[in-house]
Amino acid sequence: MEATAKLRMARISPRKVQLVANLVRGRDVDQALEMLTFTRKKSAPIIKKLVESAVANAEQKAKRGGEDLDVDALFVKSIQVGRGPYLRRYRPRAMGRATPVRKPTSHITVVLGTLEQ
Repeated sequence: MEATAKLRMARISPRKVQLVANLVRGRDVDQALEMLTFTRKKSAPIIKKLVESAVANAEQKAKRGGEDLDVDALFVKSIQVGRGPYLRRYRPRAMGRATPVRKPTSHITVVLGTLEQ
């Protein structure tokens, strides 16, 4: 069984999110949540909340299907980080000009799977 959770338009650069995503990819959910709790990166709480959401989605999916779900058997099957649209802002510069400032966003997708697959 698979369960997914998506976060779109997260206000952080995909390059920064990818560092933390590589830490938890392929790990058990308990181990991943523990690592994310103690990782001192801006994207760690964002990914932690997303993994918790995916666990809740898996529980709801199993409940709807009438199946038994062992939460300890879940692991992070895949975690994908993509680039979202830039927020465009402008800074004033010399001689009445303006320079664009691009503030990046990220799209993050977490897929959880069970070990018996």
